Amino acid sequence: MTTEGRPLAGRVALVAGATRGAGRGIARALGEAGALVYCTGRSTAGQAGGMGRPETIDETAALIRQAGGDAVAVRVDHTRDEEVARLAERVRSEAGRLDVLVDSVWGADPMIDWSARFWEIDPSSLGAYLDQTLVSHVITSRRLAPMMVEADRGLIVEVIDGHFSGYRGHILYDLVKASLARLAYGMAMELARTGVTALAVSPGFLRSEAVLEHFGVEEQNWRDAIAKDPFFAQSETPALVGRAVVALARDPDVRRKAGQVHFAADLARDYGFADVDGRTPDFPRMFDAEAEALAAASAADERGRFLMWARYCQIHQDPARRDLAVRLAKALGLGELGAGLAPAAPPG
Repeated sequence: MTTEGRPLAGRVALVAGATRGAGRGIARALGEAGALVYCTGRSTAGQAGGMGRPETIDETAALIRQAGGDAVAVRVDHTRDEEVARLAERVRSEAGRLDVLVDSVWGADPMIDWSARFWEIDPSSLGAYLDQTLVSHVITSRRLAPMMVEADRGLIVEVIDGHFSGYRGHILYDLVKASLARLAYGMAMELARTGVTALAVSPGFLRSEAVLEHFGVEEQNWRDAIAKDPFFAQSETPALVGRAVVALARDPDVRRKAGQVHFAADLARDYGFADVDGRTPDFPRMFDAEAEALAAASAADERGRFLMWARYCQIHQDPARRDLAVRLAKALGLGELGAGLAPAAPPG
């Protein structure tokens, strides 16, 4: 592969949570772009993590090497400060530098009861959940960022879910994902006088291993699932968010994007890349169109009301989307409450 095809040659990246999904997609894209990639997580051959799935960081590293890249798999529990500290020392000793740090640690699906509202959650589970999903990110950045600050260069990426400011459907899920966006913002503020940039990136409707399994399809025949869920037509592979991180890592003006939340498909349009099939999905536009049609209809069934509520939750805090939010609130019968939660549109 030519140097032009390996724009990150000579750089070192670390992807925490590289086992599957967005983390694996990002690790593979960084490896294909020429970076040495440390793939970390809890799931290794013979040592499962907390998701009960078969993917491992060893497989991720192997996929990178098979594509001609260079990768190292390191089992790390990112909730344990001593393990992350050892990881940082290993990277410093072996590679001598760190240019890209991506934190995609999650592993908490089994810890959430999606049917429980905030007054019904089990308080005894809160500590472990927050350690896994939020504290682990703070520990990881705290231990690995010093190498980047010393060198006065680098990119830190928090992987979150949703580039909107609204609600994500469950109090604990929303709390953590919004907090990770805030973590990226806070780090960017404290890094402002350094050459290190921190930001957040969100994939769209991701065709992760678990999602493909849920729909009973594989990547080769993913379109068969559109009959089950029309929105699947605007889904994306993990490669898209991976290519987004590569584009950010090679952008000499990436500091313009510091502290912000960036949607992978928007970055694809900005930087001029696409998913593996040459498409750039536009899930938000499709969701808006469906929500508009449902709000305009005289009545909606249970699925329609769920979709309107889901879209209202996502957009209602965006002043530029106030008109749609108010129409959805009216269709849902939220009355003054719904209108009150939607801020006034900006002047002009």
